[in-house]
Amino acid sequence: MDASGVAKIKQEFIVEDHVKVLSIECVNETDKRKLEELEVEDDGTAKKKFKKNKQVLKGQNKARGPTFVTKPEDCYCPFLKDSTLEQTCKYGEKCKFVHDKNVFMKSKPEDISEQCYVFLQHGYCPMGIACRFGSSHLDENGGNIVKEDVLKEWKNTVGNKTVNMLANEVRQDLRKHTYNFEKSEKICKENKASKNENKDTDDCCKNQDSKVIEGREEINTPNTDDVIKVQEETKSGPVLDTDIIKIKNSEKKKIDWQGKLYLSPLTTVGNLPFRRLCKKWGADITCSEMAVATELLKSSPQEWALIKRHESEDLFGVQLCGNNPYVLTKCTQLLEEQMAVDFVDVNLGCPIEFIYKQGSGSGLLQRANILQSVITCMNEVSSLPITVKTRTGIHKDNNIIHNFMPKFRDWGASLITLHGRTREQRYTKQADWDYIEKCAQLCSPTPLYGNGDILSYEDYTESLKKSPSISGVMIGRGALIKPWIFQEIKEKKLFDISSAERFDILKEYVNYGLEHWGSDTRGVETTRRFLLEWLSFLHRYIPVGLLESTQKMNQRPPMYHGRNELETLMTSSNCSDWIKISEMLLGKIPAGFSFLPKHKANSWK
Repeated sequence: MDASGVAKIKQEFIVEDHVKVLSIECVNETDKRKLEELEVEDDGTAKKKFKKNKQVLKGQNKARGPTFVTKPEDCYCPFLKDSTLEQTCKYGEKCKFVHDKNVFMKSKPEDISEQCYVFLQHGYCPMGIACRFGSSHLDENGGNIVKEDVLKEWKNTVGNKTVNMLANEVRQDLRKHTYNFEKSEKICKENKASKNENKDTDDCCKNQDSKVIEGREEINTPNTDDVIKVQEETKSGPVLDTDIIKIKNSEKKKIDWQGKLYLSPLTTVGNLPFRRLCKKWGADITCSEMAVATELLKSSPQEWALIKRHESEDLFGVQLCGNNPYVLTKCTQLLEEQMAVDFVDVNLGCPIEFIYKQGSGSGLLQRANILQSVITCMNEVSSLPITVKTRTGIHKDNNIIHNFMPKFRDWGASLITLHGRTREQRYTKQADWDYIEKCAQLCSPTPLYGNGDILSYEDYTESLKKSPSISGVMIGRGALIKPWIFQEIKEKKLFDISSAERFDILKEYVNYGLEHWGSDTRGVETTRRFLLEWLSFLHRYIPVGLLESTQKMNQRPPMYHGRNELETLMTSSNCSDWIKISEMLLGKIPAGFSFLPKHKANSWK
């Protein structure tokens, strides 16, 4: 069967003569108006109906709004929710949040469950009275209960905390443009990174388009990280002269890239809870979602939230997107000085239109001189390895990245990861692993990782046959569809994951989400939103026991049912069924909740 065709499913599981019906709750208001027409009844009344033509709904639901907005008058004051802190609201009467505990308790939604995951793990829940699982850790007066023994054990356990929180003093320095970037500016000027060497480099941060990418992580403060902070490692020893002398290659941090499995940086869905899950299933390398460099330098809370790292991520990098050597070099310096990061990745493959038009992402491939300045300056300012992630080119069927491979090597890239498609191809064509092999040979001895269409151990083995010169593979959509793919590759077999096991994986993800975003209403709905985004990929998994042959990445199944009701529900490509799954884990959706699938085809069932 062609890899872009229909997956072969055993005949007994196929649903014959299925008629697709439009799910109105998964259609945006604009499309609803397009679909409406008047139908006149016999009594002369006009009735609205919806056309059953799937062709009128194509493309994406662009500019999707938030799934749920919490109003201040429905939320308890963040300064008061945790009774153990004994704080007072610094805004007093001007505060828009609820301060009366009895008033809040009357309007608070029912608890989702009698067990709070955060409390069970930490012995303490910072959401206090606002927690949607609060009955497990609140006394009769709404006070927060603390299990000192569990809390002490959690604090003393290495490897289970979240790090990389930007210090308030650094945040203020960035906002006031007083952070010391002399080192970065000197290196950029020595490398003639700008034609105008007297240019005010602060303008590089001020004048960029600050449009925020859809799907950025929501901030919910205060959370666990605000209450129980991990002590930052302080540096001691003689004063370094790195502000005068450039970083030498011998001083660079060394990473052994050979043979590792790399979880691709994934915008929106590659958040910290998902990366934790993939680490448990065998991913060796993880990387943050793409962070816009100008937003980091502006101290944007949403952007800095992407840099957070769980301690289980033992080899972790940050991916930066930008179009300016000054900005990217400053960010690299800032990350090394303030964050726990193992490498910095330059995004040269992002296909998003407004990123491309700015000359960032894949747009940098059209600006070779600027790209050289970016990689060279980042290498000289930091002892961290600098890696690049790119595509084969920009325009359809026009591969150009082989011309850059020797240059990446000479400019000092520690690792190159290559997605085997061009920008215009997006994900519609099969990844070109033969071309990846050609590029791996051209950049040698710099290691190159291949990326594209790996959904099973068989695909992994085939990619190594076609590209024997690569040092490893990066997996993106394959991990979203089946996060256990890393373990499959390491054990060299396919797993027939049952619906109960998949549900347990979802439950684990939700627990990680509540720990990360908070267990109050806002944290619950943020977790639900990212769960739904992930389910838009996870439903594509076809259980091995239902298949006649191994599933390929771009294969889509005919309408089929599972081996039980839960498996059938999990196979649904309809957004309304994803919401049902979320309600099994996070309770009923609140009034005013709405989630539109990214692709309009998911409005049909």
